Amino acid sequence: MEETMKQFQQNLIEIENEAEHLLFARHQLVESDIVRNGNREALTALRKRARTTKTSVTSPFESIMKDTGGPGTRPLVKEVCTTCGNHDSNEHTWMMFPGTDVFAKIPFHAAHTILETDQTRLDFEAKKLQSYVKEKSLFISEKGALADKISPGVLRSLVTLTDKSNC
Repeated sequence: MEETMKQFQQNLIEIENEAEHLLFARHQLVESDIVRNGNREALTALRKRARTTKTSVTSPFESIMKDTGGPGTRPLVKEVCTTCGNHDSNEHTWMMFPGTDVFAKIPFHAAHTILETDQTRLDFEAKKLQSYVKEKSLFISEKGALADKISPGVLRSLVTLTDKSNC
């Protein structure tokens, strides 16, 4: 009998540890979403300032074909930024760097390039956290519901159990 109680206690400890990891990962996911949304809002503000959308900027092929008939001093290939479009990419804009309280005036093109790179990294981290949360949730559910082993009334009493020390 004592061996089954030790096994039951070990299972409870393992499930509790996994549940703590799950809750921490969910908290990190929420924090990551807050940062991602702020970054997305900043990118949208820059696109509004440049009066472009993700689909409004012409493809590089269209811009090349437009510029081929010009004077010989112009390059034949003109790289088109999907965010800048025809906006002056050398115009400076204020940007607060992530994780700091430092504002810097940097070129428009550099600002949105930094934000787009961060957005890609944040999207990857969020997907990684989501898969981790799924993995932990699946592990906890595969461990078996505690209701299999003990009755719901006993489980409820264990959850609501509190220590009252006499000091």
